Amino acid sequence: MELNQINYFINLAETLNFTAAARLSGVSQPSLTRAIRRLEEELGGPLIYRDGKDSRLTGLGQDVEAEFRRILVSIESVRHNSENWAMGRHRVLDVAVALSIGPQAFTQFFEAALEDAPSIEIKLHSLQSGDGTSEVLSGKYHACILPRETKPDRKLDVLPLFRERFLLGCAPNHPLAKREIVRGQDLLEYPFVDRLKCEFREQIYEHFVKQGMVIRPRFRSDREDWIQRLVAEGRAICILPERSGVGHGVVTRPIEGLMLEREIVMATVSGSTAPVEIRKMAQLAARHDWK
Repeated sequence: MELNQINYFINLAETLNFTAAARLSGVSQPSLTRAIRRLEEELGGPLIYRDGKDSRLTGLGQDVEAEFRRILVSIESVRHNSENWAMGRHRVLDVAVALSIGPQAFTQFFEAALEDAPSIEIKLHSLQSGDGTSEVLSGKYHACILPRETKPDRKLDVLPLFRERFLLGCAPNHPLAKREIVRGQDLLEYPFVDRLKCEFREQIYEHFVKQGMVIRPRFRSDREDWIQRLVAEGRAICILPERSGVGHGVVTRPIEGLMLEREIVMATVSGSTAPVEIRKMAQLAARHDWK
């Protein structure tokens, strides 16, 4: 197996078109096709279904793509680290955070991480809908912070950070803010905002249906800043994780009978393939007081 074969296959996996992949690779289409065939022979099976415009990766091809991306990231990491050592530069760690997770619990942690490792820079990304820990395995990110996924993966180290309940969010001067515990039927009296990026939105609606209540949102959005602005101004209420408030003016109250909660975790590649700096950050996260 040669490095150019890895690059050829990654380009093919992205385009699912031999002509386009050859153009990206800077070689002729017959050369790329021969390289892919040699790769399939070496790996013992087809990597792509060749069906014109409907070409797609096989199961083996999908696994190989993930591994090849890790190899390329590792190679780039070696080059980058070598340059850093030679030039005295720092390392950038790409960390993706799920859109439904607010910054409240993390500002102090990242400050401590930067202080503990002055040679690193943390670059935060938004983990888009549908993305998950596979983005770490592919090498796109060094770490992901997200609600725990139900499907475990032995190639990942998944570190639990904290658990948080789902609570009512409202303005401090809202009538419901005066109550220690809010009854479910009280929510029906006020405009409700539907948080479209919430992983538990279906379970939340099912909970109220079982209680004989149907919540009809007046506003729906995947923008947490817009949602919380409406709530902070007292124009609506919502249900959100207790640590997800991103601005002043939003208070939370428990809802009677609503016992939903989620666990927030940090996922990194397991073993020595993870950069030293990200392993150090994970160790710091394990010692951090998330309370």
